Amino acid sequence: MALVVKLLVQRIALGLLLLFAASILIFVGTSMLPGDVAQEILGQSATPEALANLRAELGLNEPALTRYLNWLGGAVQGDFGSALTNGMDIATSVKSRLSNTLFLAFWAAVIAVPLAIILGLTAVRFRDRWPDKVISGFTLASVSLPEFLVGYLLIFIFAVKLRWFPSMSMIYDGMSLGQKLNAIAIPVLVLVLVVLAHMMRMTRAAILNVMQSAYIETAELKGLMRFTIIWKHAFPNAIAPVVNVVMLNMAYLVVGVVVVEVVFVYPGMGQYMVDHVSKRDVPVVQACGLLFAAVYIGLNMVADIVAILSNPRLRHPK
Repeated sequence: MALVVKLLVQRIALGLLLLFAASILIFVGTSMLPGDVAQEILGQSATPEALANLRAELGLNEPALTRYLNWLGGAVQGDFGSALTNGMDIATSVKSRLSNTLFLAFWAAVIAVPLAIILGLTAVRFRDRWPDKVISGFTLASVSLPEFLVGYLLIFIFAVKLRWFPSMSMIYDGMSLGQKLNAIAIPVLVLVLVVLAHMMRMTRAAILNVMQSAYIETAELKGLMRFTIIWKHAFPNAIAPVVNVVMLNMAYLVVGVVVVEVVFVYPGMGQYMVDHVSKRDVPVVQACGLLFAAVYIGLNMVADIVAILSNPRLRHPK
């Protein structure tokens, strides 16, 4: 038990260290963006005096280290400051946008994760036969297409031709759950098609690797049904790599939805960040980048912890 606790503490400490390093990269990267924030806010007709006063008001004249420490200290307390373009509190805006992104990612994961596991088990059960080839071919075709292309194709089919779902996925607080699900149906389908192939193929590969073990051969010699061997003996021992790939794709569903949100004009974190990148609203970009990094690192840390708890070999000191 002490060894497990030590490994868990090490993983958590490593995650916090990575997040700290990510905060430095985000701050340095946004500070190097071309253009002038004060000029963007006041416009091309602003006088030099007005620009100098606004830079001083925004703290742009302070040393970079001071600005970084002030920003990091506020971020740790949940205070990301105010948006430069509209003066709104960033934390308040991010809260609603992040909940929308998590709502979209949740429903995509609810469909994609069980479907990927079922397809992976089916592909192993019928290895090298037509079901395996059909599943592999379909998933490879879906992951080979760019997200925006898949999105526009599905809009053309389901929104323009069939008129089943709206082409723009706008949701707000007054909508019922059914109305929200109808609004996000097409972007959810796009995300499912994008992440399904990776999870299915990794599930298939992990189970096939376990199927070569001696105890699987013993179970086969006992006369157990093949699907029973796969489900009761192979899959539980392949759960660690499956959990890892599921968590990586869950992180993608939250962090990598920028293109999907822009295509469908979805009011999530990705759309929020893109809107303020074009306006060079640095505090908003920094806040979104830090939250994306925290989600990605956090989910990967959860995957490591689950792998440690589920696989005794990872707890061995060597």
